[in-house]
Amino acid sequence: MGGVRYLTSGESHGQGLIGIIEGLPAGLEISEEDIFEDLQRRQMGHGRGGRMKIETDRARFISGVRFGKTLGSPISLLIENADWKNWTTKMSVSEVDEAVKVVEIPRPGHADLAGIIKYRAGDIRDILERASARETATRVALGAMARKFLGKFGIKIVSHVTRIHTAESSFSVAMMRHDDKTDFTLEN
Repeated sequence: MGGVRYLTSGESHGQGLIGIIEGLPAGLEISEEDIFEDLQRRQMGHGRGGRMKIETDRARFISGVRFGKTLGSPISLLIENADWKNWTTKMSVSEVDEAVKVVEIPRPGHADLAGIIKYRAGDIRDILERASARETATRVALGAMARKFLGKFGIKIVSHVTRIHTAESSFSVAMMRHDDKTDFTLEN
């Protein structure tokens, strides 16, 4: 097969988010703390909703890591949803006796409409639970593992804004230096 592949599962208000990554070699040093650093960065973004105050994203390895090193087998992790306790009825995996309000109006600017057409869903909640910013927590956690792997080859992942409308930056990635921290700083 070759390469690195990932899979995510879980709903925004479900019990938790699950990620599986395969293709990482055995012996790569990795910790839940490495992943937590990137998950914290995700939560600092501008325009984050109230949900960010409820959740403290912590990824917990379920399999594929032993004694702080990858085993070479697929790695699975879980990010529990603290808010699940308030959604146990609406997001139950089993039938429930009480009525649960059906979401019928798609949110503008979201994947709701495309999702209900594609999957023929009667309740938009079936779509919006996956088409949620919360779902990106799993991708960030899996990306942190890929970043750690790439770091073994001297590859650093950086990003910056180059232009907003007519305001353009003269900043260049070449102007950056790494100073033994997880972030980069400008050279003088």
